[in-house]
Amino acid sequence: MSLLVVGLSHRSAPVSVLERAALSADARAKLLQDTLATEPASEAVALSTCNRIELYADVDKFHAGVAELSTLLARHSEVGLDELTPHLYVHYEDRAVHHLLSVACGLDSMVVGEGQILGQIKDALAVGQELHSAGRLLNDLFQQALRVGKRAHSETGIDRAGQSLVTFGLAQLAPVTGPLAGKRALVVGAGSMSSLAAATLARSGVARVTIANRTPERAVRLAAQLTEQGTEAYAVGMAKLTAALADADVVVSCTGSTGLVLTADDLRAVGPLAVLDLAMPRDVDPAAHDLDHVHLVDIESLAAASADAPMAADVEAVQGIVAEEVAAFGAAQRAARITPTVVALRAMAADVVAGELARLDGRLPDLDDKQRAEIGQTVRRVVDKLLHAPTVRVKQLAGEPGGAGYADALRELFDLDPQAVAAVSRAETPRPTAARVPDRIESGDD
Repeated sequence: MSLLVVGLSHRSAPVSVLERAALSADARAKLLQDTLATEPASEAVALSTCNRIELYADVDKFHAGVAELSTLLARHSEVGLDELTPHLYVHYEDRAVHHLLSVACGLDSMVVGEGQILGQIKDALAVGQELHSAGRLLNDLFQQALRVGKRAHSETGIDRAGQSLVTFGLAQLAPVTGPLAGKRALVVGAGSMSSLAAATLARSGVARVTIANRTPERAVRLAAQLTEQGTEAYAVGMAKLTAALADADVVVSCTGSTGLVLTADDLRAVGPLAVLDLAMPRDVDPAAHDLDHVHLVDIESLAAASADAPMAADVEAVQGIVAEEVAAFGAAQRAARITPTVVALRAMAADVVAGELARLDGRLPDLDDKQRAEIGQTVRRVVDKLLHAPTVRVKQLAGEPGGAGYADALRELFDLDPQAVAAVSRAETPRPTAARVPDRIESGDD
């Protein structure tokens, strides 16, 4: 089996395509379920954020895997396969590992160095674990990505290279809003991105934050947290969104809605307003760009602005960490692939020893228990010593590039039963099964 990722991001597709390809929580769960049902894939994880949709899978055939994953992405999005295909990228084996580790470190983000992606990778893995679609390979890979992302942020100054999408977006509004201290803010949504927006606004010294959300309990909880931290905050239902708009200076919206949350008519009826739309698909009608009294910054605007953002020197250090960790992950995976062969070899040796000792019992029936135990221990010790050096060495060699052939050589040299090796593999890496998809999985951003 081999690692494959098929996806699209702000680097490969225009926002208009990303917006339509965005996956709801329910669609992501069904995508994973359908991926497991295909012949090429044995496990899968979907990473879906405001500027990327990626499907990771362990596949047994490259070309069939690419075709199947591409078709599934199109099927579960609102973009036809013919339109989607030119915007898709494909990474395989070490390049796929390199890609995810780069994503985890913020190197592939719209705002280089931002740390929010780590939470999104963690969420993607959690969904894969909940639905039993993430097996050993993808669990190992995503756990490694989380560790590498944290390492990059702790060992380098990559945080200086970029900032969160929220901070970057608010910076784009700054020429209109001026300092945020004393302003009245409205946050639409109460998920992870909205919570970050509310916290960022609070730290900026806004006078008040109003949280509007379709699930009142989440809005109330977020407002209570802000109040405890010393910022005046209120929660309202979406039915009161229009009234909340009229009483705001700056709006940040990031919900999990698949339709517009704020129309041009909604915004036309209020006074001067600065609006940051971080949702994908978008929450705010793009026609609001034509309203003189509304300054709208959305994902498309951020993509254009981020193209001119400076790259920090620390990016090179992070790239070095990624390269090092890709090599380490590849070596560990290659070494792990030979383990079933080594286990099967030792099992065969144990069977040979048991057979010879049984034959000895028949030839020398007068041996007492102590003599019989001593002979058995000696024979096993000899076999263990003979196997120790070659099995340790073959694991080391298998961990090196091009080391995949050592398992085959070991099987040929010792005439190991392929079924015995396969049985060990199945016992060590059970194929995940698709769990029942819940009626609805809560979106992380609403």
